[in-house]
Amino acid sequence: MYSTTRIGEKVTVFNSPPRNRFKFFTFYDLNAKFDVKRINQIYEQARWMLLAEELDCTEEEMMLFAALQYQVQLQSQVPQAVSQAPEDDIDAALNDLQTTLEGVNSPTFYNDIMQVPVLSDYLQFLKPKKFTLRGFRPYFVVLRDTTLSLFKDEHDTQSEPSLELNLRGCEVAPDVVLTNAKYGIKLQVPMADGMQEMWLRCVSDAQYAKWMAAFKLASKGKTMADSSYQAEVQNLLSHLALQHTSHRQDIDPVALNVDLDQYVAPRFTKKNRNHKLSGRVMDAHSNVRNLTATEAKLQLINACQRLPDYAKHYFVVQFAGSRKEELLAVTPNQLIRLDINGRMLKTWPYKRMRDWHVNWYKKLVVVEFDDEVVEFWPVGADAKNVHEFIGGYIFLATRAEDKNQTLDEAEFHKLTGGWKA
Repeated sequence: MYSTTRIGEKVTVFNSPPRNRFKFFTFYDLNAKFDVKRINQIYEQARWMLLAEELDCTEEEMMLFAALQYQVQLQSQVPQAVSQAPEDDIDAALNDLQTTLEGVNSPTFYNDIMQVPVLSDYLQFLKPKKFTLRGFRPYFVVLRDTTLSLFKDEHDTQSEPSLELNLRGCEVAPDVVLTNAKYGIKLQVPMADGMQEMWLRCVSDAQYAKWMAAFKLASKGKTMADSSYQAEVQNLLSHLALQHTSHRQDIDPVALNVDLDQYVAPRFTKKNRNHKLSGRVMDAHSNVRNLTATEAKLQLINACQRLPDYAKHYFVVQFAGSRKEELLAVTPNQLIRLDINGRMLKTWPYKRMRDWHVNWYKKLVVVEFDDEVVEFWPVGADAKNVHEFIGGYIFLATRAEDKNQTLDEAEFHKLTGGWKA
């Protein structure tokens, strides 16, 4: 549906009832006390996307998602406990305000505005290329501000680096397989000749969490001095801890008869025996069995938001000057150009955008950036759909964190509806 009608959309699946879902994936802080209905709707949407295989995830992540869904199902059959001493609403609001103003406690190092934040350690590095057998090699890696430098040894940091990159605007994706002790990070760095892919590997949960959090901030043009750095490190560690399984032997045999189709995407059930998969789900459930229904829903939402494909809306398009069909991904903070096989070619952050409009006669979308003009025709979709997503995310990016802020509906319709003020 067009945004001039509503900001959500209705999806109909064969042999299933219609589902209402959020169209834009930018959500403000979800409060378990005040946002129960919104949390439930976002949870159901994320759950449906996982089962419909709209989101790609590893097998370990799928086991965690299944365990969280199973915990929600169990908790829905149990009366939820009510706090005996509920916190006064005013005190709760004051605590939220204090947390927002102070941020998460960070080491003194990061609070020193006169000192440039630096993260350094030995990591395994690989620049993948076709027709090469070269594997990962150890480098001493230094991240200063948003600049990544690679040295052959920690004693060579005063000399010219083997490789130096600015990570602002890059794409960061996890490549983690805990059963193989694989803690990988994939970077897609914008270069003059397109996107350059690089892989890094860490040796532990702690090392991975520090570097992954730092890379995410650097991609947004932020440094480790940002108050959100330590919180992101802790969130990553918590997420990894939930995926670690204990291989328990005391699993209830009745629980092994759980209907996996309700919790696990089809591609995982097809290649695993039901009994074995049920055991893995119950094993993962041991890490989340103490969560309430709302806490389990929030954990699943947060975990889904970390998946590389979350909040990406894909369109088949043909760019001006090109005769082949390609993909365009519209995200909350940038546009991404990909080839038809999904390989990233270029990114355009909204911060560099000056204007965008649609030539309705030609069905041509025109986006003006600081240094170039991008033109493309959607194939098999209305140009208005692309226009809506761009305008909607730009509108959401301009909104303040103030929960009492009045929604400017006229501005929203102006940005998404394709009409001038």
